Amino acid sequence: MAETGILYLIPTPLGDEGLPGISGELTAVLHRLDYFIVERGKTARQFLKRTGFPRPLQDLEFVELNEHTPENAMRDLLEPLLQGRDAGLLSEAGCPAVADPGSGLVWLAHQHGVPVVPVVGPSAILLALMASGLNGQVFAFHGYLAVKKPELAQQLRRLEQQSTREKRTQVFIETPYRSMQMLEILIQVLQADTRLSVAVDLTMPGQLIHTRTIAQWRGLSALPALHKRPAVFSFLAT
Repeated sequence: MAETGILYLIPTPLGDEGLPGISGELTAVLHRLDYFIVERGKTARQFLKRTGFPRPLQDLEFVELNEHTPENAMRDLLEPLLQGRDAGLLSEAGCPAVADPGSGLVWLAHQHGVPVVPVVGPSAILLALMASGLNGQVFAFHGYLAVKKPELAQQLRRLEQQSTREKRTQVFIETPYRSMQMLEILIQVLQADTRLSVAVDLTMPGQLIHTRTIAQWRGLSALPALHKRPAVFSFLAT
């Protein structure tokens, strides 16, 4: 049986300025590759260019894998690896296959005996949890919560009850244009002694990380401006 290629899981920066969290080891792996499976081609090309990619980008192959990619198309994306070609899986920002459609391709790689190699790089979820001061021993990441306010409020109360029972930190994200609304709803719905952490623009110059009880959040004269800023929310009920 012919030797397969390697699927490298390559984190990308959390913002558009500089290359925070991108190591020399990551760059060395990246610069060896010519086949990339990416969430968005334009963003991936911009990232490669910022790393000083040593070859013309037009000589590289980019295929997109996002929420619109049908499951039956995964096999085609994997085919070059089955023929012995290495590939890099890139998310739009942060670690691929976490809150990201890439996990389906990773599962398929395992099923076909393709080695999967995660490369160390920035993860907004772990950075936010590390800096939160909440329980880092027992936690759950929930991705995106409900969009409509009644369903969201109900979901938050259920997660808060679970947090109380299990001493579990609940971690989730929101699209940047709804970050401000999410903060306001959290402050309205959660109990006064629940601890809420908000981590915004991680690794970027405007980084903001605050952990307060809901009572303390309610007592602020003004909330931080979060509109159109990527944020990670975490809370722990007592």
